[in-house]
Amino acid sequence: MRTGRKYPDMLLQIIVLVFVMFGLVMLYSTSTYNGRVRFSDPGYYFKKQLLATGIGLVAMAIVTRMDYHRILCFSPAVYALSMLLSGAVLLFGDSYNGSRRWLSLGPVSFQPSELAKPAVILVLACMISRRKKSSNGLLSLIVTIGMTLPIVALVGTNNLSTAIIILGIAVILAFVSNPRYLPFLWIGITGVSFVTIFLMAEQYRLERLAIWRNPENFEKGFQTIQGLYAIGSGGLFGRGLGESIQKLGFVPEAQNDMIFSIICEELGMIGALLVLLLFLLMLWRFLVIAVHAPDLSGALIVAGILGHMAIQVILNVAVVTNTIPNTGITLPFISYGGTSVLFLLAEMGLALSVSRYDRW
Repeated sequence: MRTGRKYPDMLLQIIVLVFVMFGLVMLYSTSTYNGRVRFSDPGYYFKKQLLATGIGLVAMAIVTRMDYHRILCFSPAVYALSMLLSGAVLLFGDSYNGSRRWLSLGPVSFQPSELAKPAVILVLACMISRRKKSSNGLLSLIVTIGMTLPIVALVGTNNLSTAIIILGIAVILAFVSNPRYLPFLWIGITGVSFVTIFLMAEQYRLERLAIWRNPENFEKGFQTIQGLYAIGSGGLFGRGLGESIQKLGFVPEAQNDMIFSIICEELGMIGALLVLLLFLLMLWRFLVIAVHAPDLSGALIVAGILGHMAIQVILNVAVVTNTIPNTGITLPFISYGGTSVLFLLAEMGLALSVSRYDRW
């Protein structure tokens, strides 16, 4: 049994705790109106998020103290479970706002797609590290990315944004483990071709592109326009915490995907930039841990977490600012979503577990 030589990365722990506290404060500020109107309880969303966050912190503490090599031994089972649950969503899933993404077990509902992200990170880290001597060939690259296609297909049926994140994680891990660059050019061309065909296959996807280009001409562009109003009205220093006007029913489901627009309105451009700088600081810590990981599997785990976080933050901010079409991506640690915050904190535990064995 291996023994960690030091305490887990203290700076990463501090960053995570800052995000947790800020996320809860921002969520309460953003969700009180919707909670009062829909459930006669201003703290409805906050209480549920607080419970999930508490469970997530316990999970993070447990995972941090585990040897990540032992966790990797269970990666095939975790991946199979995520496949099973994602398939169950298609048969027994609950719909919300027109999307079937949730499974219910009694009073508890959760999104299996959130489990798929760490599952893919673990199974690919395990597979690549075991095949490291033959991981430089094109066939190995295809196998690595192809390994994720079943879960991408299952998740993408009802949750395209999460499927994009999962596929992005796979590409990043393949890139990190492969010193050759030319194959990724063909992968990029293939990916763009596939996305083009995928978008043209359904009318509602083409409609999203039209809404993105001219949101003022469509009823469904209301959320985007109101989000941009929120960003503009915040100015440089914001209206003040809790003083948002757009969250009062103008930005639909403001506590979810569009919470970054409320951050801009209440805390201004300065506050929004500080949040993004904190995300950059977190990504830097992931990079440091990955570089000093004791072996390839540890480096790949942290690289996968880094990729997941970077992709999700970039896509969320891009959607809110109407840089890309709306894809329904949450902002890590801040947007409402119990399943999301629980598995994000578990991923932080994985990164901290790797940091216990670093080569400093």
